[in-house]
Amino acid sequence: MATPIRSAPDSPNSSSGRQGRSEARERLLSTASALFYREGIRAVGVERILAEAPATRATFYRHFPSKEDLVLAYLRGVDAHIRADAQAIIEAAPSPADALRTIGTAVADDLAKPEFRGCAFLNAANEYPDPNDPVRQVVLDHRAWYVTTLTKLFAQVFGDSPRRGKPEHAARHFVMMRDGAVTGAHLDGVESVGAAFHRGVEGLLTLLH
Repeated sequence: MATPIRSAPDSPNSSSGRQGRSEARERLLSTASALFYREGIRAVGVERILAEAPATRATFYRHFPSKEDLVLAYLRGVDAHIRADAQAIIEAAPSPADALRTIGTAVADDLAKPEFRGCAFLNAANEYPDPNDPVRQVVLDHRAWYVTTLTKLFAQVFGDSPRRGKPEHAARHFVMMRDGAVTGAHLDGVESVGAAFHRGVEGLLTLLH
């Protein structure tokens, strides 16, 4: 739920998606997505992407007018992938509480994957601090969706309990724990951080209602 472990195309509603799909475009996007996630967006130049895709400069600019367009397509692809996974979890879960637990498990499972390099959106936010930058806006839009999705689930979990907490507070607490887990796992140990995250999620589900 935090990483582009599997390659995903950008949203068909995005500006770059409207340019049409081709094998060359998907190869460029897949190559760039892997490099951006593994090494950082600003560290990877267009020439590197062209060499590894491989593709010509003309082909690149036919599909992506600028590197920024490619970066936006990369992040929109990750966003689409995470939204689809979340929707599948919610639809398959026996209850909202189980959905939240499974979303939490997906986060913890990502920590243990060899290719894990943190959250693609937090990584991008660190590289694009300007709040008006289009890349930053995609990050903020993703996080707003994530909080809204969790808030709806917590609202169903808390229901009419007399000890009912505020769903939006629980959702933001969940996101705060998730952010800490994905940034600190490589420092404090995957197993320790994953276990602490699971305990935190269970606490939100059982102590606030």
